[in-house]
Amino acid sequence: MDDFESMLMDSFLENEPLEGAVVKGRVVAIEKDLAIVDVGLKTEGRVALKEFGQAGRDGTIQVGSEVEVYVDRVENAVGEAVLSREKARREESWVKLEDLYAKNERVEGIIFNQVKGGFTVDLEGAVAFLPRSQVDIRPIRDIGPLMNVPQPFQILKMDKRRGNIVVSRRAILEESRAEQRSEIVQQLEEGQVVDGVVKNITDYGAFVDLGGIDGLLHVTDIAWRRVNHPTEVLSIGETIKVQIVRINHESHRISLGMKQLQADPWDGIAAKYPVGAKFTGRVTNITDYGAFVELEPGIEGLIHVSEMSWTKKNVHPGKIVSTSQEVEVMVLEVDPDKRRISLGLKQTLSNPWESFAEKFPIGATIEGEVKNKTEFGLFIGLDGDVDGMVHLSDLDWQKPGELALEEYNRGDMVQARVLDVDVDKERISLGIKQLSAGDAVDTGGDGIRKGSVVTGIVTEVNDGGIEVKIEGGEMTAFIRRADLSRDRNDQRPERFSKGEKVDARVTVFDRKTSRINLSIKALEIAEEKEAVANYGSSDSGASLGDILGAALKDREQN
Repeated sequence: MDDFESMLMDSFLENEPLEGAVVKGRVVAIEKDLAIVDVGLKTEGRVALKEFGQAGRDGTIQVGSEVEVYVDRVENAVGEAVLSREKARREESWVKLEDLYAKNERVEGIIFNQVKGGFTVDLEGAVAFLPRSQVDIRPIRDIGPLMNVPQPFQILKMDKRRGNIVVSRRAILEESRAEQRSEIVQQLEEGQVVDGVVKNITDYGAFVDLGGIDGLLHVTDIAWRRVNHPTEVLSIGETIKVQIVRINHESHRISLGMKQLQADPWDGIAAKYPVGAKFTGRVTNITDYGAFVELEPGIEGLIHVSEMSWTKKNVHPGKIVSTSQEVEVMVLEVDPDKRRISLGLKQTLSNPWESFAEKFPIGATIEGEVKNKTEFGLFIGLDGDVDGMVHLSDLDWQKPGELALEEYNRGDMVQARVLDVDVDKERISLGIKQLSAGDAVDTGGDGIRKGSVVTGIVTEVNDGGIEVKIEGGEMTAFIRRADLSRDRNDQRPERFSKGEKVDARVTVFDRKTSRINLSIKALEIAEEKEAVANYGSSDSGASLGDILGAALKDREQN
């Protein structure tokens, strides 16, 4: 009895359909649009014919047909099993899809509905989500032609517990496109000339369709001349002839060029545009650092801001020239390797410093307006839009420079004498006190000559140097910072004090202009040379300290 009971229970367990499982059943009857399915143990359930798809519609499902169904419940309130063909198909699909997903293989599906953020896809019973971004390589407006059409998809993500499947159509297209691009790239070679159609235009260039693969035509490779925007030369849909400049076989990127099909205008450029020659060109672009001038199509040169004007300093180039303006320029430098030409605008105009030097030689009297007043002197506006400077030491014979400076204001008209013109450094030195310096020179200038040593009393000390009054007269002079000592560490004006006496050598003395320059540095150098000549020789073995020490001792004794 125990063995029979055990065998009977095992039989029941083997044949009992389990809830949540897919089982095989047999159609025992068809009533209207329902199929009565026997799943064993006298348990039957009803399944709508439409759940069998095309087989349910065309009459393929008949009494006696074997079908697979999903058991929702073994028995409901009326004693029937709750069965589902759709869930059975879904379970079958999940098993199949998980296998394909593990192998990274494509699946077949149909887009049948649109939802928020994308579309739903039927994968043979399993419903998947297709994000809008995964429909195509590029955004498409009309999805209609893709609806209800069997097509391949790539499974991106599966979560059976949540029943989520995410697929992509774009991945399939990109893979096919990559294969197609690879085949096309293998047929192309660098330097090859091909025809292409302008597909898209951007600020930096144009994308050209070469028959299944796009190449980039950069804006700098469209023409030898400057092209501000590709639309100046190209239009979408236009067929153009291009040369393949470079191919990246790994990324399948192709660089194209149009200008490479034309003669290089930079060939023989040095002979065509020799340094020092003048040419007329058109301003094509203006930047903070200068202006670009087109000398001919494909050849541009740069006028640096420092070469634009003799007198206008720290001015934006746009205030001197304008775009499309025709200007005359001079070639300053040509570098064929770097494809650069340096041009000058001011070189085509007369140098106002040279013109001033010719018109007003040293000693001439000029008149101008005080343009600026600084702690070290006055700037006077002169002919030719140039400025001259009157240093503190050249304002008055009797008054200290700072006190004399207070008598002048911006806008005052003053007269001055030309003391020096340095064309290379673009400097003009003027003196006001020299206009009335006759008596002072006669009384205080006796014995003063270039190279002589004088003693002066420090009257002013500033950052630029010291002002001294020469003993024995009323003449004053200014010793620049660089002339205070031969040792750079001692070229500090603050080491001198008012009333201190200093010896200096006269480096410039012009009785006509009453101009005198002094230098302590020149005196130290001269004394050193004299000491070496008197107390040492190249083979004496004496050090410089020994020589100078002997010279100083002899000087003190005298």
